[in-house]
Amino acid sequence: MKILIIQQRYGIGDMVIFLPYIHAISKKFNVAVSLLAKESSKANEIFEEDKNVREIIILDKKKDGLNGFFSLTKEIRRKNFDKVFIFNSSLRYLLVAKFAGIKNIHQYPLFRSKDNIVHSAKIFTESITGDIISTEPNIIINSTKNDFDKNFKHVCLGISASGPTKRWEIDNYIKLCREILKYEKCKFYIAAGKNDIDLIEKIKKSDIGMNCISFENLSIKKTLPIIKNCDCYIGSDTGFAHISVALGLKALTLFMDSPVLAYGKYSSKMIALEPEGYKGTTTHNTLGKSKISFEKVLSETRKILSN
Repeated sequence: MKILIIQQRYGIGDMVIFLPYIHAISKKFNVAVSLLAKESSKANEIFEEDKNVREIIILDKKKDGLNGFFSLTKEIRRKNFDKVFIFNSSLRYLLVAKFAGIKNIHQYPLFRSKDNIVHSAKIFTESITGDIISTEPNIIINSTKNDFDKNFKHVCLGISASGPTKRWEIDNYIKLCREILKYEKCKFYIAAGKNDIDLIEKIKKSDIGMNCISFENLSIKKTLPIIKNCDCYIGSDTGFAHISVALGLKALTLFMDSPVLAYGKYSSKMIALEPEGYKGTTTHNTLGKSKISFEKVLSETRKILSN
């Protein structure tokens, strides 16, 4: 049996959230599935060592528009899938599946405008498998990094974000690290890329720079064994926060301008911290980074590192 799963959202965090449902479908039908996903989701790197997924079909710009519709349909038809599970409400993907000749099609209700990413995926998958599905994600990797000095605490520091309204000020991170170093021997791993080079350089040139290692030249795949061996994640609601919980870390995640109910409640390891005055109510328009309490972040960090 050949099974296709379609998960077309852009983000790494989104892909991590769908991990339990992809795994559940693979387990239900006892087959490694094919996954249609956007390149920005980094599915190729996230699933590289995961035997539940046999291939990633990249949903790129060439598959957009009318010409892209026929190109995608042709590619899907050529693979002769028996079943498809579509994790969205789009008529486009339903038509792709039908024109590709897939007989057994499962999809969210058409034209649903809004949903909770976790609840919708859970309900959809449970209706297919007949089982209760845990929302806890698990990135499967075999490689580990064994040279971490056990005399230090190792903290993955998520300074990056998809936009400035979702990013805590870099001076706050420097101050936080400075305070942590007063009572803990620590190494900090700067979870950010080349687009954040100005922020990375500011940390490197600060008085905590000698305690920091940057991910700027690493692929997502190469960061996975490093993150897995860290003690915790502290930082923005970004892909690295979701990767961290999927690798078993506690993640103190700052929700400044994103929906905490959708992205901050699916894992017991996700410790969501909102701006002062908010409780389970942050959205994409909260604009609350100036209301994130430094003392609260420091206090929660100390609790995590003391366990």
